[in-house]
Amino acid sequence: ADEQLDLDDGRWEDIHVVTGALKLFFRELPEPLVPFGHFDKAISHHVCPPLAEMQDPTKRGQCIRDLVFSLPPTHHDTMEVLFRHLCRVIECREENRMSVQSIAIVFGPTLLRPASEEPSMAMHMVFQNQVVEHILNQYSHIF
Repeated sequence: ADEQLDLDDGRWEDIHVVTGALKLFFRELPEPLVPFGHFDKAISHHVCPPLAEMQDPTKRGQCIRDLVFSLPPTHHDTMEVLFRHLCRVIECREENRMSVQSIAIVFGPTLLRPASEEPSMAMHMVFQNQVVEHILNQYSHIF
C-alpha cells in the first residue's frame, strides 16, 4: 500500500517539515546511504591510516573520493543528487543560515553510521561531519 502524498497540502510549505521528512527518509533506510561495510572500512585500519586520523588533506580527499566511487551505483547516484541539492542550499546560506558545517552536522550522522552503537561514537560523529563537509566542499571534483 503506497502512501500518496498531496504536496499541495499547506503543511509542506514549512521548510522544516520538508527537511525533517528528508532526514527521516535517509535515517529510516535499512542501510544508510554510505553502507555499513563502507563506513566500517573507512574508519578502521583497513585504510591505513583510517580516514579519521589522516592528516594530509590531499590524501584524505582522495580517500573520500575513492569511498564515494566505491559505493553501489544506486547509493552513488542518490548521493550525487542529494549533495547537488545541499550545495544549492548552501549557496543561500545568507538567508537560511545553513553553512557547509551546519549541513554536515545535520546530515553526517544520518548518511554515514556504523551498524551498531559503539563507545567511539564521538569520534564517529567528527568523522561523519568531516566526510560530509569534504564532499560538499569538493562536490564538482568528486562528481
